[in-house]
Amino acid sequence: MITHALATALALVAFLGGLRLMRSGFERTAEGRLARLLRRAAATPTRAIVTGAVSTALLQSSGAVTAITVGLVAAGSLDFASGLGLVLGANVGTTVTPQLLHLNLWGIALPALAAGLILSLAPGQKHRPLGEGLVGFACLFIALQALAAALHPLAAAPFFREALAAAGRQVVVAALAGCALSALVQSSTATTLIAMALAGGHMIPLEGGIAIALGANVGTCLTSVLAAIGTPRAAQRIALAHVLLNALGVAAFLPILHPFASAVALASTSPAQAVANANTAFNAICTLAVWPFTRPFARLLTWMLPDPRTA
Repeated sequence: MITHALATALALVAFLGGLRLMRSGFERTAEGRLARLLRRAAATPTRAIVTGAVSTALLQSSGAVTAITVGLVAAGSLDFASGLGLVLGANVGTTVTPQLLHLNLWGIALPALAAGLILSLAPGQKHRPLGEGLVGFACLFIALQALAAALHPLAAAPFFREALAAAGRQVVVAALAGCALSALVQSSTATTLIAMALAGGHMIPLEGGIAIALGANVGTCLTSVLAAIGTPRAAQRIALAHVLLNALGVAAFLPILHPFASAVALASTSPAQAVANANTAFNAICTLAVWPFTRPFARLLTWMLPDPRTA
């Protein structure tokens, strides 16, 4: 049992390390250019949503995109409504990694690892961040497979199975656990992938896995909240929008979680894929629900968090 617990802990450390290395490498690859791209491409709320989704899917860090958005709005380089669109899009883009890593990517992961090592060890600094990003992606996929394998024997222990089953049955508790874990590791992607591993191994019910993934969307808002501390009101409204969008979305979905999970399961081949699909559907539905009302929503946030001189 101790051996299995140690293997799980090591796989989790490798998993989080690979995720951090991938994000760091891709962020440094886009350093300087991402802010210019967001500023130019996000001319309207609709274009901002598309830009936020695509940039987050490529960078795999909604926290980085949201933090840059907060900075651009604070500097007056981006209007509030367009910044809000970027945040809405980022919520959708961050669901790409769980969808990709559910697939059998051994044919991609190993070449990515080899190419990443070559770029990382090559003379010069130009391509090193990209190489680190590729190495991180490969490590992330390999560690996820190791984590799923290590969890299976551990789940055979009666106390572990009972604890997971109890948490899975209480969807509110599961959502709060997902929120706390996402805030702790600063990654909704990592939390969603852990939920996929637990549900895929039949260690928790599907509803519990989906609840953990939904709660993770709230926990990741901590990044934007921290980035907004001490910034002008417009930037603080971006962080408030991020929190409201995800918190209200989760509150709306939890009462209908059972039929939602059943509907998602029909279009999925496994519980792990169902968790990934549910996370994507949740973020897409929340974004589409707000999209036609982006500017009215911006006015509501301005009313909720007015400028000091008008408060």
